[in-house]
Amino acid sequence: MEIDFKKYSDGLVPAIIQDTNTSKVLMLGYMDEEAFLKTNQLKKVTFFSRSKQRLWTKGEESGNFLELVSIAVDCDKDTLLIKVNPVGPVCHKGTDTCWNEDNVSSFGFLSDLESIIQNRKDNSENEDSYIASLFRKGINKIAQKVGEEAVEVVIESKDSNDNLFLDESADLLFHNMILLQAKGFTLSDVEKTLRQRHKVE
Repeated sequence: MEIDFKKYSDGLVPAIIQDTNTSKVLMLGYMDEEAFLKTNQLKKVTFFSRSKQRLWTKGEESGNFLELVSIAVDCDKDTLLIKVNPVGPVCHKGTDTCWNEDNVSSFGFLSDLESIIQNRKDNSENEDSYIASLFRKGINKIAQKVGEEAVEVVIESKDSNDNLFLDESADLLFHNMILLQAKGFTLSDVEKTLRQRHKVE
C-alpha cells in the first residue's frame, strides 16, 4: 500500500475510522508512517496525537480499543479509511461516535420506514392509518398478512411478470417489518442473527 505521508508538511495523513459492521463513521484521527506501522503490528488503531505530540493507541488508557479489520487508501494516496471493531464508546466524552450518534446499522429508506411503523404502533389508538389498524387488530392478524403475502410472492415467482413479483416482495417485506415491531424486534435484530449464522458457517 502506497501512502503519501510527504504530501503534508507535518507528515500526518487523515485517518477516517469506520465501524466494519454498521458502516458508521466513528472518528477522525491522524497517522504518520510510524503510527501506520504500529497499527498493523498491534492490530489496534494507533494515531499520532497532535496534542500529546506522540504515538497514541486508542484505548490505551480507557480500554476502548479500535480493533483493526482493514485499511484502504484513497485515490490520491493521502487519506486512509480504516474499518474497525470498536471495543466500547469511541469518543472521549463517552458517546459511540465523535458526532454523538448511536453506532447502529442504517438500512437507508428501510430505516425510515421502520421509524414510521414504530410511530404508528406507538400511536395506534389515535392513528387513522393502515399500519395502526393492523396493530389494533393484534398479532394474529399481522401474522396472517405476512402469510398471505408470502404465498403471493411464491405465486408471482412462478410467472414472468417481474413488476408483480417485486410488488409482492415489497408487500412481504413491509408486513414482516410490521410483524417484527409487533414482536418487539427490529431489522437490526435480524441482521445480528444473520451475522451470527455467518460466523458459525
